[in-house]
Amino acid sequence: MNDRPSDTTGGGATGVEGVLEDLLAEQRDLDDLVSELTVEQWSKPTSSEGWTVADQIAHLTYFDLTAATAVTDPEAFKQSVGELMEVALGGETSLDDLTLGEYRAMTPAELLSAWREGRRRLSEAARTLEDDSRVPWYGPSMGAKSFLTARLMEAWAHGQDIADAVGVERQGTDRLRHIARLGFITRKWSYVNRGLEAPDVPVRVSLAAPSGGRWEYGPPEATESVEGPAFDFCLVVTQRRHPHDTDLQIVGDSARDWMLKAQAFAGGPTDIPEPGSRP
Repeated sequence: MNDRPSDTTGGGATGVEGVLEDLLAEQRDLDDLVSELTVEQWSKPTSSEGWTVADQIAHLTYFDLTAATAVTDPEAFKQSVGELMEVALGGETSLDDLTLGEYRAMTPAELLSAWREGRRRLSEAARTLEDDSRVPWYGPSMGAKSFLTARLMEAWAHGQDIADAVGVERQGTDRLRHIARLGFITRKWSYVNRGLEAPDVPVRVSLAAPSGGRWEYGPPEATESVEGPAFDFCLVVTQRRHPHDTDLQIVGDSARDWMLKAQAFAGGPTDIPEPGSRP
């Protein structure tokens, strides 16, 4: 598939430094949201089964810290992956116990402090990366920009889970361009991850950027397309909304099928929410 991004908004830096600065800004925005929550709001359930608002932040904390370790101490990171896989394959503890257990014993203030420390460590580690650096991760190693883009996507997507839980409507920013591009280039992955053959029908994606202009992906002559707000596209490819609950205009069977299977993140195949199940 042809990835032809065209950012007519002016955008920002696209190298490692630019992606890192956008990641830090995304984390600060989420910090601004959760730092104002009451203790009761930290305990609110979210769309992730069994997870509270606090668990969402705990999840980010665990993986920000392991991401920092992946950069600074690859051998220690590989050992932690082995521990995680052992649990995933039927160990005595659950994945939630391993990744969230320590943080579930913390107060909201303590958890917020732990997350900030994890972000600080990740930021310091990431500043040592070059554009051509590769970082070990769960599965194949990742290029530095893709690695940091994945962390940005995680912060934004789990931030959406929190916003939904506490009834906050977020505004999109042009940092979404990283997630939108990732959503487009993972079209094939969304099928391979399900053990399916990816269709070879090209799809054009045309998105309205939050600050104006458009982000274009795919061949302009494609007869199938996805058009609409970049915010809505990012909600769909991160499986935070069903496409029927967005303003996306989807033309063509292959485009529709993709939007129903889209998964821009790693891990086993998961399904999009049911129509009307999210705010």
